[in-house]
Amino acid sequence: MSFILGRERRAAMFPSPPILPNSQTGGVGGNYSQVNLAQTEASLQKVAVWSCVNLVATVAETMPIVYLPRPRDPQPLPPWMADLGGDGYGLPDWTYQYVYSAMLRGNTTGLIGAKDRLRGTPTQIVLAHPDLVHVRPDEDGKPQWTVNGRQVEADQVWHRRVHPAPGRLLGLSPIALQATTIATGIAALQFGYQWFKEGGHPSGILTSEKELDEKHARTAKERFLAAIHGRREPAVLGAGWKYQQIQIAPNESQFLETNNFTAAECCRIFGPGFAEIFGYETGGSLTYSNIEQRSLDLLTYAVDPWLVRLERSLSQLLPVGEVKFNRNALVRTDLLTRFKAHTLALQNQWQTVNEIRDIEDQGPVAWGDKPVAPPPTPAKVQDSPMGGS
Repeated sequence: MSFILGRERRAAMFPSPPILPNSQTGGVGGNYSQVNLAQTEASLQKVAVWSCVNLVATVAETMPIVYLPRPRDPQPLPPWMADLGGDGYGLPDWTYQYVYSAMLRGNTTGLIGAKDRLRGTPTQIVLAHPDLVHVRPDEDGKPQWTVNGRQVEADQVWHRRVHPAPGRLLGLSPIALQATTIATGIAALQFGYQWFKEGGHPSGILTSEKELDEKHARTAKERFLAAIHGRREPAVLGAGWKYQQIQIAPNESQFLETNNFTAAECCRIFGPGFAEIFGYETGGSLTYSNIEQRSLDLLTYAVDPWLVRLERSLSQLLPVGEVKFNRNALVRTDLLTRFKAHTLALQNQWQTVNEIRDIEDQGPVAWGDKPVAPPPTPAKVQDSPMGGS
């Protein structure tokens, strides 16, 4: 089956897989040790997982992209790449989907909707939900792709993988590999939620010195609840009765220690730097000096490897040159530091006035395209032969 379609419409419409509940049983008395991660969206209910994926995908979506047909010669992107998915949402929306699939499942797969007639490279790629894509080798060892239950010719599939393993066509899925850690965090959240919603423990104990059968115990409970319901007045008990309220520490009822630990572990699944960026406890302490470098750490250790993968994938679609993200848009400094850097760039003729004005979102000036000549070196003052000044 072939999926060559025109650019006037999207190559295929993929129904979104249903978001499965956290627990397979749920409800009162549910078995919260059973967390189903068969769907990618189920793992996103762990805040740390969602935060890591959304952070990288959002940076890739919002960071400016530069097309360099020749070194240091930026040009506008080809029209077809500006809407690579062919759905009218543009390249930023496509890059978010790319990172989403790659980080959660280790694979990004799409159907090729159009190709360049001369080079045969795709000019339209409609990304498929990773849970709707399956592949198995045929008798000759060639891959047989199935997308949304339909078999697709291999030359109509565009596939990129992360975390490759020898002898495997698909990249390894972080969610599948680290299911125990993620499921533990989600199960703890579920239990805490159910604790507050329906009460995982009695609020108090009403005791009597006399032996009570089931009927008298129920009557005593109903009368006590009727006496205190909706009132803030103190309850008056007769002789032989005692009421003890059960107090549960917030950190115990919400499993805060378990949640914090699994959150930091979930961040580590996606690479170094994420746990520190989001402030999860990792055994160290944050000070002003390293908080100031958080944007640089974000780019260097957390986001940059994913941006490089995306740059390579997009560059392979172009006839010449490469695609680069403008990483300067992510690293922000204070006003004084930024202006000092601009001054050095002008003095050493690394940049022109208009290039700096463009960085600062200001319009060009007529005289700003020429490098600024460095200031003259001040002449050395000669000492007087008589020793005077």
